[in-house]
Amino acid sequence: MTDANAIAAAAKSRILVVDDEAPARARLLDLLSDLASDFPHVLVGEAASGRAALDRLAETPADVALIDVQMPGMTGIELARHLGALPEPPAIVFVTAFDEYAVKAFEVHALDYLMKPVRATRLLDALKRVRAMAAKQAPAIAAVARESGEAQGRRRDTIAVVERGRVMLIPVDDIVYLKAELKYITIRTADREYLTEEPLVDLENEFADRFVRVHRNALVARRAISGFERVESVAGDSVGEPHWVVTLRDVTERLPVSRRQWPIVKETMRS
Repeated sequence: MTDANAIAAAAKSRILVVDDEAPARARLLDLLSDLASDFPHVLVGEAASGRAALDRLAETPADVALIDVQMPGMTGIELARHLGALPEPPAIVFVTAFDEYAVKAFEVHALDYLMKPVRATRLLDALKRVRAMAAKQAPAIAAVARESGEAQGRRRDTIAVVERGRVMLIPVDDIVYLKAELKYITIRTADREYLTEEPLVDLENEFADRFVRVHRNALVARRAISGFERVESVAGDSVGEPHWVVTLRDVTERLPVSRRQWPIVKETMRS
């Protein structure tokens, strides 16, 4: 490949198409082909589900992802939120036949979306607009996920973490505790630990019915609590005086309960 060709190839946006319906994917592929001269790009693949899209992106990164909103299992909004965990997430353009909750949220948070049947001119406008927006989209997508999910009585049941460039989905039901340590949150399951950068307060707000705050830096799954013990202060203890600790099922760690949180935790576990 000549230097000129290499530069031209590098300038092309890499696009992934995600839709559970084959005819819808075919239409987008046809439109993209028609727009090749106006928007140089490389099609890195297509996927029929959110999980298939995650697997594809683990192998081949994309600059832009065209994602159907209404997909069974993992919705397009949930997929987009998981993609936000990537170090370099693709810019997202949502595609929808009609989803009143999502569309309202898209408009409020200035996320681009296309209505089916997709028109070439709108697709071109969207591609040009979002190409440089990927890093700025994550907070807006998280807000849309919360708002549209709450409106429809849905919420995510997994938390995304990235390991070796691959997005892993940790079932919320498997989590024993969430603990803030420096800039990361440790996600502890019965088997191992994972790291995420999601703020602890956001996780607390989203899963308030599943977790209880025991300390300023820790949330514990209610179902994982086996009991409480009164202990003396030990070297390195973050509390620094006699205090309560929570004992947990499935793991040997015991987490301190702060003096401030103890009455709340005690009352919460009684209810």
